[in-house]
Amino acid sequence: MDRALTPRFDTPATLSPFRYRHGSSLAITRRFAPAIVCAKRSPIDGVSDELNLIASQNLDQAPARRLARSAFVDLQLQLDHCLFKKAPSGIRTEEWYERNSKGEDIFCKSWLPKSGDEIKAAVCFCHGYGSTCTFFFDGIAKQIAGFGYGVYAIDHPGFGLSDGLHGHIPSFDDLADNAIEQFTKMKGRSELRNLPRFLLGQSMGGAVALKIHLKEPQAWDGLILVAPMCKISEDVKPPPLVLKTLILMSTLFPKAKLFPKRDLSDFFFRDLSKRKLCEYDVICYDDQTRLKTAVELLNATRDIEMQVDKVSLPLLILHGDTDKVTDPTVSKFLHKHAISQDKTLKLYPGGYHCILEGDTDENIFTVINDIVAWLDARVDPK
Repeated sequence: MDRALTPRFDTPATLSPFRYRHGSSLAITRRFAPAIVCAKRSPIDGVSDELNLIASQNLDQAPARRLARSAFVDLQLQLDHCLFKKAPSGIRTEEWYERNSKGEDIFCKSWLPKSGDEIKAAVCFCHGYGSTCTFFFDGIAKQIAGFGYGVYAIDHPGFGLSDGLHGHIPSFDDLADNAIEQFTKMKGRSELRNLPRFLLGQSMGGAVALKIHLKEPQAWDGLILVAPMCKISEDVKPPPLVLKTLILMSTLFPKAKLFPKRDLSDFFFRDLSKRKLCEYDVICYDDQTRLKTAVELLNATRDIEMQVDKVSLPLLILHGDTDKVTDPTVSKFLHKHAISQDKTLKLYPGGYHCILEGDTDENIFTVINDIVAWLDARVDPK
């Protein structure tokens, strides 16, 4: 789930950092004035002063995020959400850190079926912008593991519990390369020997998963994308002047944040009660988008769009048809132009961006069941 600004560029101007068609370069420069100060998190109702104090600390660096997560983890599991309340019993979980080739400690987690159950295949997950694999995805992963799959995930550098400046993406290619590095290690684990391997990406994580596939086309057995970020609509692509200014500013102030910050929560969760629970995702990056991050997200979508006809894996795309964060028509574009011989697009009527965690209980389990049914048909085809 992406809690902060994501590059869906055909939304109203207030939602996009790239909508400045009528401004001068001076106005653009002023609008992009560097902002480094972290946003102050509002107190969470019903939470102790001690926990609120921990959640309100500067979370720019991983040690602070790890402290916050450890303080909230037990409380999060007790939240009134179907993914937590209806989690299958006996799921085996493991958490660890792997040092990547850049010397960063990357948080890794796995969810396996209960002891004695056979593992059908591995599913490796790429989370979205600002998000982590330790909150809502923990519940999603348990559901998928309950059907016999080994689920594996990482927090990208700069997000969740992994090292790196919070919300900073200095290179999208490095993000994909790090995922390849970590997933390669995971695929070599003894419990996965000779098993099929699938990629699962959500929102920006869909772009990461696509980049992984394009970098290593033969390394996976299938690709599942949920509300993927993979193309910018033509009518809202930034004009050349804006793009040049943004690139210049990102070179001068790569870690600075776009201003102002907008509350996009109304566009993510259709179920209001579930939307409220986002407050407990205390290590989510929910601040202004950093300048270099914005440029890298833009470049990533442009690169993927140019290579969409190289997407060749068995492909499942799932998207809410009223999503205002990533455009469902872009998923249609991907489905149409991918050269995969086995490709499926499912659009969910009335669905918002977070169809795996922010819809009604019934609809959430419908999407999860659709994922599992697609996997089952390709792991053990009849």
